[in-house]
Amino acid sequence: MLATVFCVWASNQQIVPFGKNNQLIINSHTGTFSIKYNGKLILVNATAAYTNGNDKYQTGDYIKRTVSIQPINDKLGSGKLLTVTSSRPGVPVMKQLFYCYTNKDFIVTELEIDGHSLSSNYMAPIITNHANLYAGRNLQTLFVPFDNDTFIRYQSTALSNEVNTSSEVGVIYNGVLRKGLVVGSLQHDSWKSGVKSAGSNGVINRLEVFGGLNEVAITRDSMAHGSLKGDQIRSPKMFIGYFADWRKGLETFARTNSAVDGRFCKSWHKATPVGWNSWGVIGTKLNYNNATGVVDFFDKQIPSFRNEDGTAYIDLDSFWDNMVRGGFSGDFSKLKDFVNYCKERNLQPGVYWAPFTDWGKNGNRTAEGSNYKFAEMWTKTDKGYHDLDGGRALDPTHPGTQARIAYVLGKLKDCGFKMIKIDFLGHGAVESTRFYDPNITTGMQAFRVGMETIDKILDNSMLIYAAISPSLATARYVHMRRIACDAFHSIKDVEYTLNSLTYGWWQTYIYDYTDADHAVFEKENTGANRARLISTLITGSVVLGDDYSKPADWQPQIKEWLQRPELKALIKSGKAFMPVEPGLDGSAASQFIRKATGGTYLAVFNYKKQPANVVINVSRLGLRAGKKYKLTEVLGGRDISLVENANTTFTQEGACLYKITSN
Repeated sequence: MLATVFCVWASNQQIVPFGKNNQLIINSHTGTFSIKYNGKLILVNATAAYTNGNDKYQTGDYIKRTVSIQPINDKLGSGKLLTVTSSRPGVPVMKQLFYCYTNKDFIVTELEIDGHSLSSNYMAPIITNHANLYAGRNLQTLFVPFDNDTFIRYQSTALSNEVNTSSEVGVIYNGVLRKGLVVGSLQHDSWKSGVKSAGSNGVINRLEVFGGLNEVAITRDSMAHGSLKGDQIRSPKMFIGYFADWRKGLETFARTNSAVDGRFCKSWHKATPVGWNSWGVIGTKLNYNNATGVVDFFDKQIPSFRNEDGTAYIDLDSFWDNMVRGGFSGDFSKLKDFVNYCKERNLQPGVYWAPFTDWGKNGNRTAEGSNYKFAEMWTKTDKGYHDLDGGRALDPTHPGTQARIAYVLGKLKDCGFKMIKIDFLGHGAVESTRFYDPNITTGMQAFRVGMETIDKILDNSMLIYAAISPSLATARYVHMRRIACDAFHSIKDVEYTLNSLTYGWWQTYIYDYTDADHAVFEKENTGANRARLISTLITGSVVLGDDYSKPADWQPQIKEWLQRPELKALIKSGKAFMPVEPGLDGSAASQFIRKATGGTYLAVFNYKKQPANVVINVSRLGLRAGKKYKLTEVLGGRDISLVENANTTFTQEGACLYKITSN
């Protein structure tokens, strides 16, 4: 039975409890709000702000307010919705909405403006000049990228008076005490959202959570965020939570995001995907012979490397059209032969495409599937066009773009592919001076149109795997997402991938699966190859990337690792590992852990060329102090005992993956 929610009205204050022992406090006179956790003020006198055209308004600009409270019962639970309505002659009505749940230790809030012919490209439900974590002076603030393009990195830096701008979600935390404040957007269908933070000496003196983020280094846009229009405009719903462990806070944010934002495509209920992708080594030289050679390797050389469904995916990346004669209107029979070759060996054929990019230079070319010219379909910006990664963005709302998507995906469906890797999706989310559909006015609205077009055409016929893509917004439309970009083989690539896992592992709760990109082993030593394989295992799924159509001296070791029985058990859940500690100076964490029904696993890394000892601390792993544990290496090697602290000794770069059992 849910507890009864009592609302306290004292002078100008309205107090609404939420969670276990927390309070939302509204000042009905000023319109500001504060939040208490266990009697301590975390957020103090926060306000809201928005733009309408060229005018900007904030809470303090209003002179009259009313407060209403009503019961709610939605996907997140039961509780109270508190609405503060602010009015003033000649300006839009402003409504601040607060969703307080009896069973949740966080608040969801959004901002609404009502009027006539409104236009806004900035709405901030949360702005405060004072917040406190009661976690000492050494606080960190996290930068979360909008996407995984251009080898961008997550960055955790010391909280200072220099403003940090993070995309979609922000975290301020103490890495030792682990206390943290998590704030961010729960909806991504209309707005790009941001979190700005600054402070010093353990006190946050600027926190701004808003829809309307536009910074070229983050969102890639060369122009302002588009404006939403209408008689009623709402910001994204925003999450506010204070947690004893910032890591649990991010996982709670992710699960809440998934519940609120929902899914457009159906969830993937089959086994965790494993397999191979051609881009890692074969790349532009892809052809029928080397592709089927890889199939033969999977069939004969690694028959035990399969998921719980007893299969694996063999994915043709870019340049699969080397097997097509006469272009998209030509002969696809060789591709169909490849598909059948896979299926006859109980392997699932995969393919690749980038739906929102034009790689040609001549705009007078006719696009596949229609009579439109590519120049008509290019996304228009106030700088001309949007070019990134060598590709020009296509307007997802244009009928030519949509016809082309239908035509190409129709061809691939007809071939019988069961998986598709879709790439450069951020090109479909750029802001434009004018989309073809006049009802679409922001990049995220256009992205929604494009992704829904893809999902409707595929109609749940394939596993959809996103490569370069928006980090959070893509989750509604795909099953699986690469967590980092083009990480191939070296220990440097391992560290880059695991930087994204250190601060983005929680995406495992908004996607069916996350993925570390193709694992390439050629040309590397045993230590680096162990690290590369383990990095994929702890991200959620395993996709190989070497040219297995020809034998190589490094393959016997890889074959032995891939077919260990414990790997199949480890892959089964498909869930990513959590960092034990944040990384140092922006680098990846050195230890990751996952607790599950099948056991507790710990991954330990040394990213340096020289020998190293990595200390494993029982209490920081969340294990029982004083109890003795046995750590067994999953890939084979030296097992160790652990009571309080123990060392994992590396003679060179590398990694160990342990299964932890009581001893």
